[in-house]
Amino acid sequence: MDIREGLVHVPVSLEKLPRHAEAGEPVYQGIIAVLNRIMRAQGIQISVYGAENVPQFGGALFAMNHTGYYDFIFGQIPPYIRGRRLTRFMAKKEIFDVPVVGWLMRTMKHVPVDRSAGASSIDAAVLHLRSGRLVTIFPEATISRSFELKDFKNGAARIAATADVPLIPMVTWGSQRIWTKGGEKHLGRTKTPVIIQVGEPITRTGDPDTDIATLKAAMQALLSEVRTRYDKEYGPFEDGLDWRPAAMGGTAPTLDEANRMDHAEREAKARARAEKAHRAAAQKEIKEDKRLARRVRRAWRRLKKET
Repeated sequence: MDIREGLVHVPVSLEKLPRHAEAGEPVYQGIIAVLNRIMRAQGIQISVYGAENVPQFGGALFAMNHTGYYDFIFGQIPPYIRGRRLTRFMAKKEIFDVPVVGWLMRTMKHVPVDRSAGASSIDAAVLHLRSGRLVTIFPEATISRSFELKDFKNGAARIAATADVPLIPMVTWGSQRIWTKGGEKHLGRTKTPVIIQVGEPITRTGDPDTDIATLKAAMQALLSEVRTRYDKEYGPFEDGLDWRPAAMGGTAPTLDEANRMDHAEREAKARARAEKAHRAAAQKEIKEDKRLARRVRRAWRRLKKET
């Protein structure tokens, strides 16, 4: 991200760090350059706090809240500030199956997550971390419609413990104003302010459930701090409050309402998958019946010729 022209506001002391070896990865760095131009065109105002908590060298696992589709962009900024470091995101494997996008994801060394085979995803992330790379995970797994922290899976704690790397909380606020789940896209020159804050690594105990609870508490504290700063620097807000949590006077669904919406969506997707599988099975059966019918006709013709 172009710090010099003010797109990203960070402490001056972090602007002239020596470049990390990851600065030499042409595809990923090229994607960042493209995203930089897109955000500049949108006039997005980004402020970063706590970037000094990003290791300048070596592996670390970041745990980030998830409120919008731009989180993948914003989560890369703090590492980039640290000598153009890169982070590898853990993303659902379906993205890797999309033509071109999948090639880019693999080339940038992101980590596919197969929810039906979680162990393989953990192993892939651990390999990245042990090789000295940074990895970012969304412990909530999916975007939070309420913009509050959802229940956390304990995968982040298990990955960090297995790889023996720092587990670092990171939050962003404002991303949901640009493009979020079920909301309108605001991709023009919106000049939307976004704050990203990186916390200090949590103290790990080795117990996944204890550590994930500690992580969530740390992220909640950071999120509360960032929300307060956001309102102070950019408020008051009077219109378009669908991006604000209900507890903050917004019109977003409550956490319970959002959970019910997510549950209904999962059920609908499951039904759609079942119906698709049923149609595919039925079509396969029809093809088999047609194939068998052709064989019977051929056999009957041969029999008539022989008799």
